[in-house]
Amino acid sequence: MKIKHQLAIFNALTRLLVILVLWLMLPILVQNVVYKHINNGLLEKKKKFIDHLNQNEINDFIENEGDSTETYSQFSTLHSEFLVLSRTSVKPKQKKTTFSNDFRIIEGEESEYRILRHHFTYENQDYQLEIGSSLSEVNDLTFIIKLFIIIVLVVILLVTFLADTFYIEYLLKPFYKIIDTKIRRVNEPEAFDYTPINAKSRDFRELDLVLNQMMDRIGIVFKKEKQFISNVSHELLTPIALLKNKLENLLQNDSLDDNAIDKIASSLKTLDMLKKIINNLLLISRIENNQYEANESIDFNEIINGLYEDLQDRIEDKGLQFENAIRHDFHFTGNKTLIHILLYNLVTNAIKYNRENGNVKVSDGFSNQNYFLSISDSGIGMDESQLERIFTRFTRISSDQDGQGLGLAIAESIAVFHHIEIKVTSTLNHGTTFLLLFPNVVKAN
Repeated sequence: MKIKHQLAIFNALTRLLVILVLWLMLPILVQNVVYKHINNGLLEKKKKFIDHLNQNEINDFIENEGDSTETYSQFSTLHSEFLVLSRTSVKPKQKKTTFSNDFRIIEGEESEYRILRHHFTYENQDYQLEIGSSLSEVNDLTFIIKLFIIIVLVVILLVTFLADTFYIEYLLKPFYKIIDTKIRRVNEPEAFDYTPINAKSRDFRELDLVLNQMMDRIGIVFKKEKQFISNVSHELLTPIALLKNKLENLLQNDSLDDNAIDKIASSLKTLDMLKKIINNLLLISRIENNQYEANESIDFNEIINGLYEDLQDRIEDKGLQFENAIRHDFHFTGNKTLIHILLYNLVTNAIKYNRENGNVKVSDGFSNQNYFLSISDSGIGMDESQLERIFTRFTRISSDQDGQGLGLAIAESIAVFHHIEIKVTSTLNHGTTFLLLFPNVVKAN
C-alpha cells in the first residue's frame, strides 16, 4: 500500500475516533444543558407553588385529612407536566429538594419524566411535592442530534478523506518523482539523473541531494570495480597464457620421456581449467555489473537448433533423443550472446546428467500471458537438498561429472540480468525440468 493511502487512512481513522467520541459525548452534554434548563423551570414552579400555598389550598388538594396517604394530582392536557402533593414523613437529614428521572403511568400511558421532589413542613405537617416534566421531547431531540451528528460527521469524514488523499498526493509528488526518475529507472550509475527535483518541501530537497551524493559515490566505486575486473582479466589471464605457451613449447622437446610429457600435459589441462574458471567468474561479474547491452532480437528456435548441431556428438555418444518442441514464433529483446550461454548451460546439464538412451526435450508455451521455455531431461534428478544449492557457485550436482560448478550460477546471473524467472522441478532418478519465465510479453503467433 502506498504511503499516501496509509496517511489518508490514518487520518480518516483518527477522525472516525473523534467522531465516535463526539457522538457519545455531545448528546450527554446536550442532555445536561436541557436537564439544567428543565430543573430551573421546575424550581420556579415549586417556588410559585410554595409561595402561594395556604391551608385552604392544601385542604382543597387533600380533602380527607385523616388519610395520610391521600394525594392530590394535577396534570396538563397533554400529560407533559404533572404536580403531586402528598402527606409524608420527613426523615432526619433528608434532602429537601432532589431531581431524578422516572417512568410514570398516566391514564394507561407510560412516559419518562424529569421529577423534582421537595419535602417541606407546613403547620406541623410534613408534605412531599412532586413536579414532573415530560422527557419525551428531550429524548426525541437527543435522537435527532445523534442522527444529525452522524450524518454531518460522516460527510466531513468522506470530504476530509478525499481532501487528504489529494493533498497528500500533492505533498508526495516530489517523493514519487524521485523514486521514478532516480531509483526505479536506474540500472547502473552512468544512467543516473543528477538533475535536482523541484520540490517545495525542504525534506524532499534534502533527500534528493543525499541521493545525488550517494549515487556519485556509488558511481566512483562502480568505475573502480570495472577497472579492477579489467585489471584482473589482464593480470591473471596473461601469466596463464605465457605458462601455457612455455609448456606447449616444452612438449616439442624430443629429449622428454613419457613421464615428463604426461606431467606437462596434466599441467596444461590444469591451466585450461584455471583459465575457464577465471573467465566464468569474470563473466558473472560483468553480468552483475550490467556491462552488457540488451537490445538484440533473439530467436529461441534458432538458438536451440544451433545448440543441437554443436552438441550432436555428445547427444549421440549417450544415445539420447533430442526433441525441439518450440512451436511459437516468439521474439525476445536481450543480449543474444548471454541468452545463448544461458540455454547452452541448461542443455549441456540436461545431457551431462542424463542416462544412457534417455531424452532431452525443449518446449515452449504461455502461462498467465508470460512466455516460457522448458528444458527437461530423463536424468538422475535431484533431491531437495541439492535443489537448494544448484545456483550456488562451485556446487556440482554429481561428483562423478567434470565441471567447476559455475554453469548454473552463470545461468542465474544471465536470467536476473534479463528479468527472467527460473523455476526448477526435479525428481530423484526420474529427471529435471528447468522452466524459464519471460517478463512483459505479448502473446506471439
